[in-house]
Amino acid sequence: MICRHCGTEIAAKALICYRCGQATTDPKVKPPTEGSIFEKRRRSPLPWLVAAALAAAAAAAWWLLGG
Repeated sequence: MICRHCGTEIAAKALICYRCGQATTDPKVKPPTEGSIFEKRRRSPLPWLVAAALAAAAAAAWWLLGG
């Protein structure tokens, strides 16, 4: 097979050209157009707020009932 970028003879099943480093085929999935794929998504604080409210309500109920 011939590299379509630099014209070097490469193996038939090569994924990249050893000379120029370019991929021999088009990607099957397009990369995202904005942002980095390595950025962490921000999670919602809602589950923590609900858990804290439930814990506070349980503590208040225990205190009020003379626990």
